[in-house]
Amino acid sequence: MILRDAVFLALRAITAHRLRSFLTLAGIAVGIAAVILLTSIGEGIHRYVLAEFSQFGTNVIGIAPGKVKVGGGPPSGLPTAVRPLTIDDALALERVPEVTGVVPTAWGNAEVAAGGRTRRTTVYGVGPAATTVFNMNVRIGQFLPPEEAAQARALVVLGPTLKRELFGTGNALGAKVRIAGLQFRVVGVMEPKGQFIGIDLDDTAFIPAARALELFNRDGLTEINLSYREGADVDAVVAAVTGVLTARHGREDFTVTTQQEMLSTLSNILDILTMAVAALGSISLAVGSVGIVTIMTIAVAERTGEVGLMMALGGERRTILGLFLGEAVVLALLGGLLGLALGLGLAQALRLAVPALPVRTPVDYAVLAVAASGLIGLAAGVLPALRATRLDPVEGGGAAGEAADPRPRAQKHAGGKGGEKKTKK
Repeated sequence: MILRDAVFLALRAITAHRLRSFLTLAGIAVGIAAVILLTSIGEGIHRYVLAEFSQFGTNVIGIAPGKVKVGGGPPSGLPTAVRPLTIDDALALERVPEVTGVVPTAWGNAEVAAGGRTRRTTVYGVGPAATTVFNMNVRIGQFLPPEEAAQARALVVLGPTLKRELFGTGNALGAKVRIAGLQFRVVGVMEPKGQFIGIDLDDTAFIPAARALELFNRDGLTEINLSYREGADVDAVVAAVTGVLTARHGREDFTVTTQQEMLSTLSNILDILTMAVAALGSISLAVGSVGIVTIMTIAVAERTGEVGLMMALGGERRTILGLFLGEAVVLALLGGLLGLALGLGLAQALRLAVPALPVRTPVDYAVLAVAASGLIGLAAGVLPALRATRLDPVEGGGAAGEAADPRPRAQKHAGGKGGEKKTKK
């Protein structure tokens, strides 16, 4: 039997029982749509989180005091036995090849007051290269000028949210603000940066790192961040940075973490999340496969006479097996295509409803879902199809003959007995 005839017979069998076939299609379609929608949301969250972490650039290296096995260092303000990072360490790293900018960082919370208004916010002590390393822009005025650490003036650059809360729509350049009791002069206002994992980056103040150490009464920096040239060998840069700091400290009592390592680890975690939500959606596919098994079992029971007649006319068992398997596969593939259309439509609707979430349907998951629907149809149709091939052609032919005779079964037997009596006379 050629493929065209097999598909035609499968479609005719499906359309013969429209409601039952539609309910089975709906079961598969809901499972596929669930997989598509959930993986689209997972991929959207994946891209959103990576974009949040990448807004400062991907060629950034962080150095924290303390040698640990994973990224990060001891929380700021806690006493440690390691040698603290200093502004001189940051200056020494500026001479490392391929490094384009170094930012000594010390931060904390403090009250910022101006014009009779007071607001507690995060104050970052940084260097003049912060705009280069962290991809930040100044909207009004200028950023902190390059100065010697010992001669750093009391200057401050405000985030747009902090500027609005303290000065409203008025001009803040040249104004005096008090931070934790010390007076600073405003030299610039930053461009909006948005939020980063729940932290408002616009509600901040930037002051020289040396002034921040004085303000928060600390001996060392919270961390040192540096950027390197695009295309440079990150391993070589890390090795050079490690060598410079080890020579200065006498031992490796610090932790170097690259942005690529952080993004790679985060990406792996998010990939697992996407696969987990896809597995949850696959539960609906399992339910749909049960529906296919049910309808194919009923179809075999209803078409016993048809199968027996085919076998009596010389039909091979593998042909009958192919017919029933083809019907199950076609049914599942139609459900898969319907579910694909439904899932893509729901994903696009969600994208329009929540513009902040970059919902995106992974092509590989979409193709895999449709292929899975075909495999489910194949697997679910095996047992009913094998049952059809094991039918006795004699019993099947008798069932076909009975189906062709419109008389009730009792009447047939009664007629048979009457005939026997008449012959005996």
